[in-house]
Amino acid sequence: MARQAARQSERSATLTDVARQAGVSIATASKALNERDEVAPATRRRVLKAAEELAFRPNAMARGLSSGRTRTIGLLTDELGGRFAIPILLGVENTAGNEEMSVLLCDARGDAIRRQHYLRTLLARSVDGLIVLGETNDVRASLADQIAVPVVYVYGESDNPQDLSIVSDDRGGSRLAAEHLLAQGRRAIGHITGEPTYRAARERAESLGETLAEAKQQIVGGPMFGDWTQQWARHAARTLLAAHPHLDAIFCGSDQLAVGVADTLHQMGVRIPDDVALVGYDNWEVFSAQSRPPLTTIDLNLQEIGAAAARYLFRALAGEDLSGIIRHPTRLVVRESTGPRTTSRTA
Repeated sequence: MARQAARQSERSATLTDVARQAGVSIATASKALNERDEVAPATRRRVLKAAEELAFRPNAMARGLSSGRTRTIGLLTDELGGRFAIPILLGVENTAGNEEMSVLLCDARGDAIRRQHYLRTLLARSVDGLIVLGETNDVRASLADQIAVPVVYVYGESDNPQDLSIVSDDRGGSRLAAEHLLAQGRRAIGHITGEPTYRAARERAESLGETLAEAKQQIVGGPMFGDWTQQWARHAARTLLAAHPHLDAIFCGSDQLAVGVADTLHQMGVRIPDDVALVGYDNWEVFSAQSRPPLTTIDLNLQEIGAAAARYLFRALAGEDLSGIIRHPTRLVVRESTGPRTTSRTA
């Protein structure tokens, strides 16, 4: 037996080799390796032991044919710029690759007709399951009545509570930012964010207010909602500081907004973080790491969200009944834009 195993090490073992070593037919070996019910437990153990001794790796295509699956999953995105889709795709692809599965990416670009076309295309390719990435983290319409394969919604959640959605914990991320600023001794904290129609903007603002209230404080000037643009952030920062000159920290709803705020603070001669600490959101390094100074921010852990979506989809493919909303934790990334206040600035 040992000599036979040694000979097998010189080439890739085949299903025939496994069957011969286990003393069973090729059909029985195949059923045992594919976890079919017709095989007795003792026989299955013998086949699995032989496969392990021979370092047998079943061909992914053959395994797919025997199970009636194509070992492909679809990733349907509506996110136009790729800011969120690409990191999530990387997480999905890395996890799928570990399971010898392939990912088909389709970008609907926010177009309903294009989305339906890609759905039909993916189903025609007989994908085993689908991961749907929303354009925003707002609620989106369920696909449950259109497709018969398992679906996991990521970043944005489905409107059907029977579906499984994985979203970023925006409330938790905002709390991390607020607690960090409070720990730095900041006591007059403003908030500049994007459009109130975005649930992410609303939830971050609400959580900031709740966290400050626990410390017997409030958002200075109230949440300032506007466009997700640097132009809006520059205007909002000037307005906020003019009305509240003793402001000592600003938490922004995105890194791009924080860069706009930083521009205004520099123009006004306000030093970061000596006078005003600044926190962004997203950890979009093209903004956060290149800002002057580099931004403290909240990282969405997008690759980890993608990996989690793939793992949950595999569980659904294995027969688990999964539903509800999973809020994936964020993390605080501390850089040079925060720290204890070192000056006593007056109006």
